[in-house]
Parts: sequence; structure tokens; C-alpha cells
Amino acid sequence: MSQRRVVITGIGVLAPGGLGRKNFWSLLSEGRTATRSITFFDPSQFRSRVAAEIDFDPEAHGLSPQQIRRTDRAAQLAVVAAREAVEDSGLEFSELDPHRVGVTVGSAVGATMGLDNEYRVVSDGGRLDLVEHEYAVPHLYNYFVPSSFAAEVAWSVGAEGPGTVVSTGCTSGLDAVAYAAELIREGSADVMIAGATDAPISPITLACFDAIKATTPRNDDPEHASRPFDGTRNGFVLGEGSAIFVLEELDSARRRRAHLYAEIAGYASRCNAFHMTGLRPDGTEMAEAIRVALDEARLDPTAVDYVNAHGSGTKQNDRHETAAFKRSLGEHAYRTPVSSIKSMVGHSLGAIGSIEIAASALAMEHDVVPPTANLRTPDPECDLDYVPLNARDQRIDTVLTVGSGFGGFQTAMVLARPDRRRA
Repeated sequence: MSQRRVVITGIGVLAPGGLGRKNFWSLLSEGRTATRSITFFDPSQFRSRVAAEIDFDPEAHGLSPQQIRRTDRAAQLAVVAAREAVEDSGLEFSELDPHRVGVTVGSAVGATMGLDNEYRVVSDGGRLDLVEHEYAVPHLYNYFVPSSFAAEVAWSVGAEGPGTVVSTGCTSGLDAVAYAAELIREGSADVMIAGATDAPISPITLACFDAIKATTPRNDDPEHASRPFDGTRNGFVLGEGSAIFVLEELDSARRRRAHLYAEIAGYASRCNAFHMTGLRPDGTEMAEAIRVALDEARLDPTAVDYVNAHGSGTKQNDRHETAAFKRSLGEHAYRTPVSSIKSMVGHSLGAIGSIEIAASALAMEHDVVPPTANLRTPDPECDLDYVPLNARDQRIDTVLTVGSGFGGFQTAMVLARPDRRRA
């Protein structure tokens, strides 16, 4: 029996500098950056004081006062992105069997902002060892359990099928979408609302990354602070955001003449079992994930037209990733454009994998490779074509998008035009 094929028919994105998928793509294709000095709180005590923030007003985006009160910012972003994806898909969810519609949401750090804010309240700004719990918001439980993210999205669309939160660090956004696709392939669901969300720009997050010097201290030039693959890079820029998709079985989507952005053709995940934050320089585990994902897609490495890199802007990640591309794609790696959108929208931890899926699908939609902004001084050890500064017009039928996360997680996903690949 042939396996069901899964396609993306709806995209919703809330990202720094781009609310909605059209504004998001405009930012990427024009090579603009959305990194700036932190405005959410006074960051003066921290080593890194830049971030990629979203100018997001939940009430202006149609969330009720009750929704705003009971949900963390990350959940709010997911609900609004899901609404855009559902509208974009053209599906009438009221006409679907709700038990055949599921939700999968990825998140690395859950309700960070909500928990941070509530701790300040109940501890009187950190002065109390024994907190005054009666001052906590009544919905504090929702902040402690990230499953509330999936519940909020499910309620917003009336989905009563499988509901899951996937949390695998910075690969969560890729892994969540892949898991949702697998539920459709195996017949457990017909439609999945899938993606990821994170809103981690808070004092506790900055303190954690400051401690390991993972984020950039380039505070005097926030617009150009994120520099993946550049010889002057010195850490990533923290971001926030959400990207949510409508996934469907291919034949069903074709019958209703849906717009097909891309097929989720292949996926694989590996763990390096090496170090909590460190990476082996040879990129073996990521290369293996890429090889298996291409095998699942039944595509040769030479079929890859564009690589959407993890490209965090740390030296060890960029070199590790470069080695992985060479190991998995061979000589074709030198002929394939590679770019990192984190140069423009920062690193939103668990959400970024889904945001990068959106960027990859839209790159195929427009036949445009988004650039690596701020890449002016190439690192000699990163010697591939990283599409510096400006977008590039190019036919794109197949995209490889990858993620790398703390704990050693390495994920690869292959997106392809449905007519490019045969079952």
C-alpha cells in the first residue's frame, strides 16, 4: 500500500519585523533585519542587550481579554498564527470531522515570560525566599504546563483529534511539524495544525545565555549584530515568534484544489550524545540526519536547490554545519546556495525551526533564495555559497532545512514541490 503524502496548504507567521506571512516574506526577500536593543525591560545589567522583538498587540489581533489574561505571550502568538494559517488554507473546519483534525505545537522553553513575570510578583521582585502565592495569577497552572499551547490552538479551530506538544530544544519547530505529518501518513488524522512558538525574551533567558556567552555582546550595533558565517560573528541574537501550518493529505488537498506550498518529503533526527552545548566539528550526526531525510524523500543530494541553514551565528555551530553539508551533499554542497534567516529575525529557540519551514516554503513559492544579512567578512572555514546580503532569484524545487539544538539534537527536513517527487 502506498504511503499517504503530506503537503502544506496554509501558512501563518508572526516573526520579528513581519506580522503575517506576506510581511515576513517581504522582510526576508529584501534582506532587512529586525534585531534591535531590548525594549521589553531594562537590560542594562546583562552582557547581551539586543534581541529580535515582535511589535505584537494581542487585543489588536482579535484575542479577547479572557484569552490574554489566561495565556502566555507564546500561546497568544501561536493562536494568531494558527488563525492566519487556517484562513490561508481555505478549509472549512466546521465541515470537517473534528476527531480527524489534530494539533501539534513545538516549544523549547514554554511560558517563559509568564513565569518570569509571575515570579517577580509572588517574590516581591526576588526579595522573598518564601513566595506569597496568593498574589499569583489564577491561571498560573497554564504557564507551568506547555500543553496549554496545544489546547489553546485546538480550541481556536475546534480540533478534537491528537493534541501534542513537542519540546526538543531548538529543533522543536521542525520535529513538531514532522510528527504531525507522520500522524497524517499513518492515518491517525486527515488535517493537522502544526508548528511552533516561543517568546523567551526575558531576564531569566538573558541571564542563562550570558552565563555561557552564547549570545552576542555587540550592543552598539544591534541591526548588524546577528552575523551567521561571518568571520566577525560572536554569538546569536535572541528572538521570538511563531509559525503554524495547515497540513493535509496530498490527494485530498488536490481534490479541493487547494494551494500547495510544499510537500514534506523527508525527515530525520539524530542526537550526538556528546555534550549539552558543544558540537563535534565534523558534523557527523547532522550529516546522517540529512542523508536519511533525503533517502526518505527518494531524492539524490544533487536534487537540493537551496539549504536553509540553522546558521545561529556561533563559531562552533557554523563550522559544524558547514562540515555536515559537505559530508552529506558532497561536491554538490559547493554548488548549492545556503543562507540563514537568523541574520534577520534572530534565534527564537523552539519556534525558529517552524519559522524556517515557512521561509523555505515561501522561497519555493517565489523562486527566491533569501540572503544571509550582515555577511561581509567570510570565515575561511565556512567556504560555501552563503548568499551574502542580497536575495537571489533562482528556480527552487527542493529545499533542505536543518536545525541544531542544545543536548545534541540534529534535525533535517526536505521540502519539495509535489509534482517534483513521485510516490
